[in-house]
Amino acid sequence: MDLKQAGSSLDSLISSFNTRIAELQELVIARNMYPASSVTDLSAVDSALKGMELQVKAIKDRLHEETEAIPKAKKLIAKSLRQQKKVQSMSVYAPSYLPERTATLNLDSDRGLVPEACKQQPNQSTMVEEPAAIPKEKKSRGSPPLWYITASELDSLSSYMRGRLTLEKVNAAINDMATYAEANAQLIAAPKKKLAENQWERALELRDIATTESTKGKHFFLETDMKGPSLKLDNTGKAILTVLRHLGRISETRMGHHRVIILLKPQ
Repeated sequence: MDLKQAGSSLDSLISSFNTRIAELQELVIARNMYPASSVTDLSAVDSALKGMELQVKAIKDRLHEETEAIPKAKKLIAKSLRQQKKVQSMSVYAPSYLPERTATLNLDSDRGLVPEACKQQPNQSTMVEEPAAIPKEKKSRGSPPLWYITASELDSLSSYMRGRLTLEKVNAAINDMATYAEANAQLIAAPKKKLAENQWERALELRDIATTESTKGKHFFLETDMKGPSLKLDNTGKAILTVLRHLGRISETRMGHHRVIILLKPQ
């Protein structure tokens, strides 16, 4: 082998060594860039990703359930709206003031039943006795009626007759009339020993009125009973009586010096 060939072979060997060294250097750099700890990081990323996938699946399932519930919710809303309209239409006929149906005989300081215990033991604390049982012949009268008027009935009246009356005012007055009538009915049925001395004459007067043909078996009150809270003996009260008489809720008659208002069932 001559000198030139030997030099060429040496150069080729040196070049081959240099190439191999360069490759090893690149492998070392790559090893330093991706150390063994990166495997743990990749595992954590994989776990987090799987957790997110489960959350997304749960959200999709929930959305599916909500989507299926939408038709049911629409039906429920429709039923609620229909019920709301019914309640609103019913509330038109009912006044805002609805007192409890109780025996209110003490409409003023001069009215009411006096318990017998109050007469016998005025210095001792007493308990109010139960109202006297209504005799059989009076039971047929029952509780006073509450036949409220409707908005259409009020609107059917002439503006002159209706004036400034509202549905609420008229129906609140109907409550008062029922209270007056109930108080009179219990006063009529009460035995003499249950009445105060100044009430016996009035009870007899009411009993005479109750036995007449026009009031027999019906609920009634006197014009002098109109002392509120809604129905009073003033211009508004007289206008309300005119309206109710026109609508067939009451009739009027005069007995002696009393003006008697009789509650009627609307036709």
